[in-house]
Amino acid sequence: MLSGVSEVLSSVVEDVSEAVNRNISGSQLLHELLSAPWLRALLKIYECLMQFQRLSPSPLLPCASGLLFEVSKAHRPSAEARELYNLLSSPHVQGATIRRDEVTGDIYIARVIHGGLADRSGLLHPGDLIVEVNGNSVVGLEPEKVIQILNSSIGTILFKVIPRSTQVTSSQKPVYMRAMVDYCPLQDSSIPCPDAGMAFIRGDLLEVVDQSDALWWQARKLPCGASFAGLIPSASMLRSKHKEQWCIKTRLNVVIFSQKHESTFFPSAGFRRSFRLWRRTSYRRRRQSCTSCSPSSSALSSPYEEVALYQRLPQENHRLIILIGASGVGVNELRKRLIKLNPSTFQGPVPHTTRPIKEGEQAGREYHFVTKELFEYMFCSIFRFVEYGESKSHLYGTSIDAIDEVVKRGRMCIIDVEPPGIHLLRLRNLKPYVIFIKAPSPETLRQTRRNARIITSYAVNRAFTEEDFLELEDTSQLIEAKYKQYFDNVVVNDDLQDACMQLCSIIQQAQNEPQWIPTDMNINTESRSK
Repeated sequence: MLSGVSEVLSSVVEDVSEAVNRNISGSQLLHELLSAPWLRALLKIYECLMQFQRLSPSPLLPCASGLLFEVSKAHRPSAEARELYNLLSSPHVQGATIRRDEVTGDIYIARVIHGGLADRSGLLHPGDLIVEVNGNSVVGLEPEKVIQILNSSIGTILFKVIPRSTQVTSSQKPVYMRAMVDYCPLQDSSIPCPDAGMAFIRGDLLEVVDQSDALWWQARKLPCGASFAGLIPSASMLRSKHKEQWCIKTRLNVVIFSQKHESTFFPSAGFRRSFRLWRRTSYRRRRQSCTSCSPSSSALSSPYEEVALYQRLPQENHRLIILIGASGVGVNELRKRLIKLNPSTFQGPVPHTTRPIKEGEQAGREYHFVTKELFEYMFCSIFRFVEYGESKSHLYGTSIDAIDEVVKRGRMCIIDVEPPGIHLLRLRNLKPYVIFIKAPSPETLRQTRRNARIITSYAVNRAFTEEDFLELEDTSQLIEAKYKQYFDNVVVNDDLQDACMQLCSIIQQAQNEPQWIPTDMNINTESRSK
């Protein structure tokens, strides 16, 4: 009799298949589960074990290799199979949460998890009243006691449920968001069901499928790895909780930076041969008094950023390419190499300056030459500069107008900015694509920069020191820890030529392939295909 289990299963699958053709509720799910290869392999192994059990002595070693071969032929269990295993091993209300009415003592379904077994079966709905479990009344019991009854039940579990008088069908469309903070449900004491919670980190793409609850939403991480959703705090919940440790998990040195060293995190003594070497603390403070560029405050006020899938049309302007990274990691060199590699495609913006024009220079080619009064007006009154600096009493800066000029000419504008500049550029209709140039390992830094020379504000054309390597690594880690939610891609610059080729490939993808970008950029977006 036991040897015919596989045949019985095949017969059941045929019967269920007929039920599917007649559109009987729930038959499709049952057919998928019973037809799963892993279930057939499990029954085959079970039959083999029962056959060997009747032998004396049991040939355990000889049959081990055969069983291993049978298991290796089975497919990896699907998400539905793992759900079924959880159901059978620890019986409880899978895919739904329960709540007790404090006035009446009734136990009812609080929420049904989107995509879970309870949701797909269509048998349970939010608001349904649970009267009995296996003939035992649950009225007046605490939810924890009901869960204990379910966990202690063996075999079939029978619910007596009074349906909600009016079933509310959800017509919500999925909303796609990027997480701007970290969240861990196991560290959140306020979540109604930690097991149903979904952890995420900054930069994760979320498909929010249910926002009907004011405090707890249901979402999946993209790309979807699970068939069912998990609970995440709503935006208002995260905003009210942002001071708690479970909401924002940052490294100690980032916290210290935020509290004590906000004005000196990106030191003026950088390594790049650009006008950013000439920053003065006074101008940096004036800029911060004019407009806030701190992404931390923005992330806390908007813990989720709504995004949409954007496909650039051939007639549209190219997206702005932003390179950021620690001073000395090679950001400026990579930008110059890209422009030199294909000057008809890549171009950088022409900076503004207050210094007099030199012999051989042409206005609008090397620099836009302006008066100090106009520069300061553009800087403090109308906020036209992304970056600025001072050297030998002359001001230098990259303006948004210069970036627009390159983009409107049909070129790909490539700029390298300090991280605070990302926030300002993301508010523009430039659809920026941010690439973080990450520092390689300290060993690689020592090898690749052994014969390199650097220029700083306090020394000219000197060799790298061990202190420079440590500063570069620390700064790179701090930038990533603070701004990674804004990165669209990351390139490790362990070899300049390889990194340049990798950048070319990434930039082409950014211009030609669908990308997730914020919906507030005044863009034409297309819905994500299912």
